[in-house]
Amino acid sequence: MRPRDPSGPQDPRRDQMIDERNSVVAWGKRAGTIVHGEEPFNAEPARAALAEDLLTPVDVFYSRNHGPVPDIDPTTWRLRVDGRVGHPLTLSLSDLKERFPLREVVATLQCAGNRRLGLLDVRDIPGETPWGPGATSTARWAGAALADVLAVAGAAEGAGHVAFTAADVSPDAEPEQPFGSSIPLEKAASSEVLLAWEMNGAALPRVHGAPVRVVVPGYIGARSVKWIDRITVQDTPSDNYFQAVAYRLLPADADPAEPHPDGLALGAVAVNADVLVPADGATVPAGRTTVRGYAFAGHDRGVARVDVSVDGGTHWTQADLDPAPGRWAWRFWRTELDLPAGDTRIVVRAWDTAGASMPEDPAHLWNPKGYVNNAWARITVHAR
Repeated sequence: MRPRDPSGPQDPRRDQMIDERNSVVAWGKRAGTIVHGEEPFNAEPARAALAEDLLTPVDVFYSRNHGPVPDIDPTTWRLRVDGRVGHPLTLSLSDLKERFPLREVVATLQCAGNRRLGLLDVRDIPGETPWGPGATSTARWAGAALADVLAVAGAAEGAGHVAFTAADVSPDAEPEQPFGSSIPLEKAASSEVLLAWEMNGAALPRVHGAPVRVVVPGYIGARSVKWIDRITVQDTPSDNYFQAVAYRLLPADADPAEPHPDGLALGAVAVNADVLVPADGATVPAGRTTVRGYAFAGHDRGVARVDVSVDGGTHWTQADLDPAPGRWAWRFWRTELDLPAGDTRIVVRAWDTAGASMPEDPAHLWNPKGYVNNAWARITVHAR
């Protein structure tokens, strides 16, 4: 915290703003970034910044952390590959770069808590970050395919999962432990999952997982483990706190601090969308107004259609979809609306290529951790 001048009264809100600006500068983020926490650093871009480019600039890309950001020397960093493998490995960064072909994937990462604000409007969710629609971003990632590394290690027949352990230690875990998670071996062996050391054509930044992070396209961001230092092939999902307890979809009456037998492990991202321009609460000229946003569907699905309504869903206008920048990436959408003077509520829903759509009411999705809000997106604008 910035030291206060004892000579006169101070406004604590001013100190908070200064601290947040300092953290934005420290981690190379753009002015206007919405900081939810400094330690750990959690931040999302403003809507308009996220709308600038299909590939999110690094200074705009959201940051989700569970503990202090590690400072790892890439020359001494090592990756262990063990568990149910025929040939355990210990790899340096040079080993990864020299022994395995360079692979690239354009992929959208989306936090499981993206759009949590909509669920907070239904009912309080104590202790959880109030993410808006900016906890999602897209980049071009480059590194080694996890499948190539597993092929050399020789994953045992019948193993079912690949667990990741990271260097960051979270005080939120009980007991305190490094961040970790797992994905099914079938997904780990697919060509799109990377051990990445590049982001948008440059070295992976420290705050985004340098020297090496996992990128798991189509899955919640928590499975794309940063600062990876161990990969374990095993029979069962990870028992790490963030897999077994934290990132689970719980019944509405469950205690979020306790393991729950009916909690669902979060994996593939459900179809989701939101408005990026104009901002919620913005004043716009009456008449023809351009509305833009994003839509994303995880797993093996794509975005098929986006609909926009100004009368609560009675009538819909089909938006124009920009081409996706990659198989595992979001799509931007846009439409022109004729807005009368006064307040207008704009509602958006997306459909995926399997025919699934977004549910209407966030009240039907409320859960004690505030995950997976993919209810219709809503903003209000004032036209004059």
